[in-house]
Amino acid sequence: MSTEAPEPDRIDGAPHPRETQVLVGQDAAARAFLAAFNSGRLHSGWLINGPPGVGKATLAYKIATFLLATPLQDDDGLFGAPPPPETLDISPDHPDVRLIQANAHPRLFTLKRGLNDKGDKLASVITVDTVRALKGFFQLSAADGGRRVVIIDSADEMNVSAANAVLKELEEPPANTTLLLISHQPSRLLPTIRSRCRELRCDTLSPIDLTAALAAMDIAPEAPEALSVLAQGSVGDALRMTRADGLQLYAELVKLLSGLPSLNRQAALKLANSCTGRGAETRFALVLDLLDIFLSRAARAGLMGEPSTQAAPGEARLLATLSPHDHAARAWASLQQSLSARARHGQAVNLDPAALILDILLKVEETARRVTPTEAAKP
Repeated sequence: MSTEAPEPDRIDGAPHPRETQVLVGQDAAARAFLAAFNSGRLHSGWLINGPPGVGKATLAYKIATFLLATPLQDDDGLFGAPPPPETLDISPDHPDVRLIQANAHPRLFTLKRGLNDKGDKLASVITVDTVRALKGFFQLSAADGGRRVVIIDSADEMNVSAANAVLKELEEPPANTTLLLISHQPSRLLPTIRSRCRELRCDTLSPIDLTAALAAMDIAPEAPEALSVLAQGSVGDALRMTRADGLQLYAELVKLLSGLPSLNRQAALKLANSCTGRGAETRFALVLDLLDIFLSRAARAGLMGEPSTQAAPGEARLLATLSPHDHAARAWASLQQSLSARARHGQAVNLDPAALILDILLKVEETARRVTPTEAAKP
């Protein structure tokens, strides 16, 4: 019995990007692609990059749908060329739209991580064997005519052999074929891949756009402004925060850190212990991310002053107290960098979650004692 691989490009609790009809906050990138299309100089390779969760995959599927549903024009025809399209939108009743949403379009190939050798979970990388399937796709789809589209999500996950195989396709792309490479960290890609693609940059979403994107999924957060601060313009992170009570957890963290430069040991231990045991994996990962966000905001406060928007009651004043000058900003930035690396290592080697969280909190306390003026010990 074959095992169907889970979809690595699906955010838990959200529709798949191929099912998302509305693209929010990335109008500039959509216009840039449409302008290239209308100019008749359509690149065969496009690098869609930006932070995770801001709509890159949604844009890729919107472009794919547009290309597959728009007929090739060999000449101007009897009545002249049709007017250039003004939008990437295609009617939801279009047959190509229905095929894409059903993940069954014969001229669309999605390249992503499959199952590992044991077949029990997703592989950590996209392998060259997966890329080789492109050859068969190109041969079969060519018989149908029309455009062909390949979506690679994400290109960052290709191993070296897979990346080199994709590079060959970019160097000699089949006729009427467009490759859309989604990347969260384009600097990790081969320079030759980047040089053969035209870039489409997707930026973080504004608070208004983030709220609109959540509303499209029938999600109305109680504190949209605070959620926007923590999600840092990412719909994916906003969903994760919403499902895991991230706002409440961050408020608890801010309350704990309000005692700096002296931590309440009992409260710190309670937080650390809440991240261990079966079923606590999501909370553990979220606490690490929230600590990272807090340290980043502390570093920024030392350079820019008390933030105008806060993600929890008392956070803005606490940040200003802990980071009153640029010296403190450098200390918090350095700590954030080192603790982020330590957190990644700890997760990779399955370090005890409680021990890792407690160690990070103590490092935060140590830094606070070094940079916080004695008279400002309590905000």
